[in-house]
Amino acid sequence: MHPHTAHIDGFAYGWVNPALSYLIACTGAALGLRCTVRALTLPPARRLGWLVLSAVELGCGIWTMHFMAMMGFAVTGSAIVYRVPETLGSLLLAILVVGAGVLYVGYRRRTVASLLIGGTVTGLGVAAMHYLGMAAMQVQGKVSYDPALVALSVAIAVAAATAALWMTLNITGFGASLAASLIAGVAVTAMHYTGMAAVSVELDDRVPPGGLPASQFIVPLAVAIMAVISIGGFVLTLSPQEQTPAPAREPLRVKLFDRD
Repeated sequence: MHPHTAHIDGFAYGWVNPALSYLIACTGAALGLRCTVRALTLPPARRLGWLVLSAVELGCGIWTMHFMAMMGFAVTGSAIVYRVPETLGSLLLAILVVGAGVLYVGYRRRTVASLLIGGTVTGLGVAAMHYLGMAAMQVQGKVSYDPALVALSVAIAVAAATAALWMTLNITGFGASLAASLIAGVAVTAMHYTGMAAVSVELDDRVPPGGLPASQFIVPLAVAIMAVISIGGFVLTLSPQEQTPAPAREPLRVKLFDRD
């Protein structure tokens, strides 16, 4: 086979995959951000469990969104399989890096600097998960990326993750939580499809890559992870709410713009 550029279709099943992906991203974000809010009603010594649960909900939602969207990704002339170590590693990476951003925000004084650092780390976690997940994808050819679109995808993730954290920290109520989760869903989904627009594949006659098709590996794992996300939602719903806010939940307009 002479090397040639393959046709790539990111919407092989129309808008079904993007719509489901966005819904999953918003669900994971809503639960994760509410866990962060719950943590911030508590004294610092009692926040860790909620912040860890937030990281799990956000990381699992990001991962599941990515691979749900990848179900609609097709390369003409080549099958697509996934290497198991990188695929599992991308899930762990999402939880750890996003968790680092959440923990930073959860334990630092709420200043502009801490918000920007937490949002940047969280956004980078989204991007890192995406590109490690892409490294797990194997096709019969060479995969390359447009650097400008890669940079844009990372910028989208960081900007939207920062905006979602700001809303979580500064506006209370169901409407604010819903808006924050929708913004976080945009962060993950827009980042994903911008990153996919950066992909090009040059097919060649190399040996077909090793790995497992999505139907044998990704789908069962995604179902299990959605069960984990649902359990986290039940924990959040059924756990008693603190009646007396902790001192850390003083008016955020003062803490955010600290002039000490």
